[in-house]
Amino acid sequence: MNGINKITDRIAAEAREEIAAIQADTAEKCREIELEYEKLAKDEYDKILAAGQKDCELQVQRLASAAAMESKKSILTLKQSAVGNVLELSVKRLCSLPEQEYIGFLAKLAGNAAFTGQEELIFNARDKANVSKAVTKAANDILKQRGLPAMLTVSELTGDFMGGVMVKQGDIEVNCSVEKLVELSKEELAAQIAEVLFEN
Repeated sequence: MNGINKITDRIAAEAREEIAAIQADTAEKCREIELEYEKLAKDEYDKILAAGQKDCELQVQRLASAAAMESKKSILTLKQSAVGNVLELSVKRLCSLPEQEYIGFLAKLAGNAAFTGQEELIFNARDKANVSKAVTKAANDILKQRGLPAMLTVSELTGDFMGGVMVKQGDIEVNCSVEKLVELSKEELAAQIAEVLFEN
């Protein structure tokens, strides 16, 4: 029996050693697999993080670009408004020139716009009352210099404009109102005004 016990003990000891070796090998393989999956998980995490970071950067760039575009639009709107205000102010200033300058200005407009010398001059109510006769006389003098009949007259009609004059013969009207003159020169004037206002 003693011999059988020894054999059994030896078989049990060998089995325990084999089990321990298998357990150690299995533990090592498990550790390798665990490390491999940790690396895969870290790589995937880094990939997701990099993609997220890139996406965030793109979003920030898009937002910055949109903000810059909105800023440019706002600045352009403000500039256009400032130019519009200057053009409005120029109409008012032309209409409030000192009387002799204003008469000369209107006479030049009428004298150059007339093409037969027999037109009627239409003024607004204020100018008709204050300067129409002087303007008509000065415009007729210009027509004489141009070699045309000097027969301009003040119309019974009045115009609804801030200043200037309308030169009318029959159905033909030449609009020399200050508003119209500024409007016709708006594109050229706007560029010059913007250059002065926003030279920086």
